[in-house]
Formats: sequence, structure tokens, C-alpha cells
Amino acid sequence: MFTSIAIIGRPNVGKSSLFNKLTKSRDAIVSDYAGLTKDRNHGFINLKDKKTLIIDTGGIGNEKEKIKQAISNQAWMAVEESSLIILLFDSSEELNKEDIEIIYKLRKSNKEFITVLNKIDKKSDSSIKEDLLKNGIDNFIEISAEHSKNLNVLKSYLEEKVPNNYMDIQDGKKVAILGRPNAGKSTFINKFINEDRLIVSEIAGTTIDAISIPFEFNKQQFIFIDTAGIRKGYKYNHKIEYFSYVRAMHAIEQSDIVIFMCDAQEGLVDQDLKILNMIIENGKPVLFALNKIDLISKNNLKKLYELKKMQSEFISNLVKVEISAIKKKGFKKLFQLTNKLIDTSQQKFTTSMLNSLLKKFISLSAPPAVRGRQLKFKHVHFGGTCPTTLIIHANQDKKIPNNYKKYLENSFRSKLGLESIQLKLIFRKSDNPYEGNKNKLTGRQIKKRQRLIKHNKKTKK
Repeated sequence: MFTSIAIIGRPNVGKSSLFNKLTKSRDAIVSDYAGLTKDRNHGFINLKDKKTLIIDTGGIGNEKEKIKQAISNQAWMAVEESSLIILLFDSSEELNKEDIEIIYKLRKSNKEFITVLNKIDKKSDSSIKEDLLKNGIDNFIEISAEHSKNLNVLKSYLEEKVPNNYMDIQDGKKVAILGRPNAGKSTFINKFINEDRLIVSEIAGTTIDAISIPFEFNKQQFIFIDTAGIRKGYKYNHKIEYFSYVRAMHAIEQSDIVIFMCDAQEGLVDQDLKILNMIIENGKPVLFALNKIDLISKNNLKKLYELKKMQSEFISNLVKVEISAIKKKGFKKLFQLTNKLIDTSQQKFTTSMLNSLLKKFISLSAPPAVRGRQLKFKHVHFGGTCPTTLIIHANQDKKIPNNYKKYLENSFRSKLGLESIQLKLIFRKSDNPYEGNKNKLTGRQIKKRQRLIKHNKKTKK
């Protein structure tokens, strides 16, 4: 079992700011809005030249609302699974009843914890230091996470406390889960890893951050990235929803594949198509997972596939899998496809094979002539992954008809087995091998040429 460090405290004391600074990332949303972090968010901090897992948690409170109780429970679960705790306070505020309850509950857990006072850059007459002394805490570190003050002191202290015999954490294949709110993304992850890892609620939009969860499947290391559901009109709604969208896009960039989850009961809607388009524009492979199939009949499922949106070229190129997250149906097939698509998306193709295919495609459908000039495709070579990029050299690059470009794209996609993999064709104009060998005209020849041009213009008039 590897060592992990949890950051806990009341809402809005700066836990996510500290998490971002220690992990040198922007994985946790930071805002003045209290209670923004809901689930546990994992990241890594380098201590003793090794990666140590660090967990950002939601604010602990004693509210009676179910969702806020769930947030507090998630934080205490993080305490249970960690070997070292950072107990964070806002140094500009007084110690209150909630803080004292956290201190006493933490002591009962028998976990070693470090007391950290954040926001020391704020001017305040707070007596929090004296109150901590009264409650038996006489050793604490003062920092400003926002301005990176004394973070090196904190890191040095963490290095002293972290044991030497912990496991090094390997990077895994990153799988982002995307979809509209309440499509069942968090339920799917919880059921797949057999742990109540994420808060599941009927309230749409419970997940806000992009949450990373490491796991193992068939002796391979993976990381699930659960993202916030992207709502319609996210750009114009509350800034939290906009930040959630930004985090989801960041998760796409970090991922090796995106599993797009669609609610089978609601079917494919315009917002789903917009989200899919975002994923495709980022060049990532996408697996279309139709969730909640246990809630619809076979007849209705058949009708769903017969809809125009499902039969469009945009969707027909995607690999589809039917699952029920709540009943764990279709998980094995889904992950076999996920693994296969990751490997295919990272595959490189030889120049000889690509040129052989290009020659075959041209022989089956000859390139058209453009403005009297016959299109000639010279050669093609591999250009990169995510998206799979092929660079085709031709005698023209800007005048190639779109329908012929589409023909080449579909042909390469079919022969290379790139279903659900983004394919990008780049057309470049080939260099003229004789361009540098042209004879240069002398000054006398240039003047003679100009006289001939003027003479021709006069005769035409």
C-alpha cells in the first residue's frame, strides 16, 4: 500500500489552492465560493525523488443537508485511506466549533497530522494561535498557498514524515468519462472499482471537478478521470459551471481516450453532439457508451438506433457499447474496447504501407482535374498521433475538392481500422525539383521581354 497525504479542513480555508501548489497543477477548482470541492481529488507531489499521492477534499461541516453530509463523509474517507493528514486552517479567522470538532475527531482516528495555518498574507487580529494552544496544538506551520509563502518549509516537513518504504506510483493509461449531467458517470466508476469513490446523487451536477482515480485492470495501470456533466448554455451560466467545463476540457487533453456516456432513456440530444464535437476537435479517440439500458425495452433500444442522429456519419464512425452502470452490465466488453482503442490510437504506420494504400485508392478512383491541371499525389507519410495524422504531398494543396479529400479520409480510416480514432489528413504542395535550375534572364533579355508584352497588349486593342 502506498503512502498518501490528505488535506482536510472547513470550507474555503484554501485546501484546493494548496493542493494545486503542491502538485504544480490546476486540477482543483479555486474560487471564493465556499464548498466548491465535493469529491476527493487525487494528485501527486514529489517527495524524496518519488511520487506521493496527495488528496484534496471537500470542506467538512455539520450541515444537515444530504449532499453536504456526503461531502464531509468523503473527506473522512480520505483520512482513513491516508497515512498523513494536513489539517488546514484560515489564519485570518477565529477557531470555531467546527474546527474543534475536526481536531477531536482527527485525534480519535489515531492518524498523524500536521497543523497548517493558511492565508498569513491577510491582515487580521485573529487569536487562532492562542486557541490552538488551548486545544493542545503547539506546533504548526504558517503559509500562504496563494502566494507560495513557506511552501518549501511545508514540503521539507512532509519529507521528514513520509516513510521511506512506500511504493512508487506508476503512470497509467488515462480514461476520461464525459457526458451530460446525470448520465451515470460517477455511478459507473464506483461500480467498476467496487468502491463508493464518488458522490452519487439524483441532483444533476453533483460532480464539479475532474476527479482522478487510479486503478488496475488485467495487470495494467489505468487512471479514471470523472468529469462534471457539461450543461447546455455553460458559457452563460454561473462561473462554477463554466470552470467545470474548462476542467472537463483539460481532462480531455490529459486523457488517452474518452468514454462518452449517453443516457439511453433520454437518447441522443443536441448537447451530446456538441460534447462529442469538443472531444473530436481535441483529437482523442472516443468510445460511445449507451448507459441505463436496463431501464428501456429492446424495442425502444432498436428505435433509438434508428434515429437520424444515431445514423448520421458523425455517430456511425464511433464504436458503441451498451452498459448498465448500476447493474454492472457490459463492463468487460467496454474495457476490452477501451484498451484496444488506446493501443490503436497510439499506433504508428510505415511510409511504405501508407504509400501502397494511397496508390491503391488513386487507382480505384482517379483524382479530378482542377482548372485544366490533373491532380497528382506524390507520396504520403505518418505525421503523429491523437489525432492520427497523415501528410500527403501533391502538386496542389489548396485546390483539392472536399469530396475527394473525404474519399481519401474514409478509405484510409477503413483500411487502417481507425473506427472511433480521429484521423487528420494534411495536404502539402510538393517542391518542384527543377525550381533552382532555371536559367536567369540577363538585363537585356528582361527589357526585351517587357517590350514584347507591351506590343502584344497594343495589338489586342
